[in-house]
Amino acid sequence: MTLKYGAVFPQYEIGSDPLIIRDFIQAVEGMGYDYLLAYDHVLGANPDREGGWHGPYTHETQFHEIFTLFAYGAAITETLEFTSGILILPQRQTALVAKQAAQIDVLSGGRLRVGVAVGWNKVEMEGLGDDFRTRGKRIEEQVEVLRLLWQNELVTFDGKYHQLDDVGLNPLPVQRPIPIWFGGGADVVLQRMARMGDGWMPASMPIARAKPVVEKLQGYLADNGRSFDDFGVDIRLSSGRQTPDEWMSYTDAWRNWGLTHVAMVTMHDDKIKTVDDHLKVLQQYIEMVK
Repeated sequence: MTLKYGAVFPQYEIGSDPLIIRDFIQAVEGMGYDYLLAYDHVLGANPDREGGWHGPYTHETQFHEIFTLFAYGAAITETLEFTSGILILPQRQTALVAKQAAQIDVLSGGRLRVGVAVGWNKVEMEGLGDDFRTRGKRIEEQVEVLRLLWQNELVTFDGKYHQLDDVGLNPLPVQRPIPIWFGGGADVVLQRMARMGDGWMPASMPIARAKPVVEKLQGYLADNGRSFDDFGVDIRLSSGRQTPDEWMSYTDAWRNWGLTHVAMVTMHDDKIKTVDDHLKVLQQYIEMVK
């Protein structure tokens, strides 16, 4: 299978100038990248808050809202696909996610892939009015509801967390359904994606850790009557933590495990000071692989 190559949108290093964001996205498409992947957070916590804070992001870390960003990107591109990596699904209203994703899929002509996970930021999830403790159970029902809404004119659903009484989206998406991939590597997540997912986003999981995880996932897929050959895998490379030789060796190792997508992260790189620096690294990488 031909690999698809992605560029990770430098959320908290690109700034907020819409023209710079436009130029970055169009440059990525012009280089020949297949997709743009973006991280998702809505609220950032104050590290000096009562009780403290130890997460990797704070209220000073910039995150452009992912669906709005993709809608903007869809309007200024022609072939570039858009991927959430990942959308923290349990902290968002399911029907609204279905509507927003369907709209982007329509506006982009079917260029959306939704990566989801349960999230780790309790402060953020509680700030959005959702129960952090039930996020794992809720995401499974959410995925079921999303697919029903994306594929049917009318939906009736009586679940533990969702009640839909003969309702539907209009317009429906181009892709029916929009692909849903899962992030994470915990055993319960592997079982969940084997039942419900179209692919896996292991991010930059080390090779030594990845091998047994892949084997578990293969087994869980088989238990569900599914083949790993039909399941997507989207890994992440890092310009700041890996050398160009390591980009290639890491990718080659994952090729043995059904790799379908690989995305380059240029954030957290001490050598990068400007948006142009991000683009230079992305140009270097795409010239190596295409």
